[in-house]
Amino acid sequence: MRYPVAEKFVSINGEGQKAGELAVFIRFRGCNLNCSYCDTRWANSADAEAELMSAEEIAEYVISTGVKNVTLTGGEPLMQPELHKLIELLISSGHSVEIETNGSISVEELAAGKLRPSFTLDYKLPDSGMEAAMLTENYAFLTESDTVKFVSGSANDLRKAVQIIKRFDLVNRCRVYISPVFGRIGPAEIVDFMAAEKLNGVRLQLQLHKFIWEPDKRGV
Repeated sequence: MRYPVAEKFVSINGEGQKAGELAVFIRFRGCNLNCSYCDTRWANSADAEAELMSAEEIAEYVISTGVKNVTLTGGEPLMQPELHKLIELLISSGHSVEIETNGSISVEELAAGKLRPSFTLDYKLPDSGMEAAMLTENYAFLTESDTVKFVSGSANDLRKAVQIIKRFDLVNRCRVYISPVFGRIGPAEIVDFMAAEKLNGVRLQLQLHKFIWEPDKRGV
């Protein structure tokens, strides 16, 4: 099995529970969704440029960086067959593995594995155009090491995020973050909304990499 790696690099985690910590990023080619605000569309098509690498080659690269956090992202990483083999290899070599997934593909099998990664699941809100693809059955498999992230672009998105957070009691299952679609809604508006709704246990998160570097810069 060889995985199509669109890019690999070391940077800080820009979001999620380990925001601000160094991580090795492995970005896979291909995605099953087409969100309106996608900032990695260049990697999403089936014919996007990619380096074909075995699990052993990826692990060798990760080990060579000396960085212990690994983020598997995309595109959509859960589209990769036999992803569990790569995860098991990385975790068994002493790495902490996070999977950034769009929330449309089941995490059940990987969540039940002996060597379990952490999950950061998006819930695609109405402005994304992809809400109908969300697989909320995934929430039954989440723990406090996992995250559900709501990328919000409008007041309507924020109202829907509250509905989902409450319907599935997410703050008592996992970490919950609300992030703005960069350039579409101000962080202050989200804070005001959180205060008005008394969203205890919910965190505002900004994408750090978009403030440190140019918002469209790759490899960061």
